[in-house]
Amino acid sequence: MISAQEVKKLRDRTGASMAECKKSLEESSGDMEKAIKIMQKCGSKIADKKCGREMAEGYIGSYIHSNGKVGVLVEVSCETDFVAKNKEFQELTHDLAMHIAALNPEYVNCDEIDSEIIKNKKTEFAEEVKKENKPPEIMEKIIEGKVKKHFDEICLMSQIFVKNSEITIEGLVTEKIAKLGENIKVKRFVRFEI
Repeated sequence: MISAQEVKKLRDRTGASMAECKKSLEESSGDMEKAIKIMQKCGSKIADKKCGREMAEGYIGSYIHSNGKVGVLVEVSCETDFVAKNKEFQELTHDLAMHIAALNPEYVNCDEIDSEIIKNKKTEFAEEVKKENKPPEIMEKIIEGKVKKHFDEICLMSQIFVKNSEITIEGLVTEKIAKLGENIKVKRFVRFEI
């Protein structure tokens, strides 16, 4: 039997509804960490269902570093004005702006990258890997791995969230989609540095 204290503890950690917390705890036999993983999987399914919906509203988050030499503006879209005015949504945009200031991504998503840039990076890594004298099929896997790692590091949605090393920015946005019940998308950002 799951106690009300356990449900409340999970709710405090995740912000999900009491019913959802209880269901996840029952499914995980009271294991808090397993319950959180179950909720994350459920959040991904919810996000997938909402991804095709129109987003006509949003909020521009900002962050200026304490030294006054780095600043970021980030545009994040949502479906309704209600969510755009929601404090949690606005905190998300601020967290994204702070993350961008800290890690300086070049793109929002990897699918924005020009194919010529990807091709050049593959060629560069192929030259490096040739020196290792590996079999061709192993070389190809190494090159693909290096290319993926490189672009994951410079694309916002693939980066590890600066405030929580256990989640990517994509995972953070997916959690907010599940929690707020609307599709959310990072549209663009600009970072200034002196």
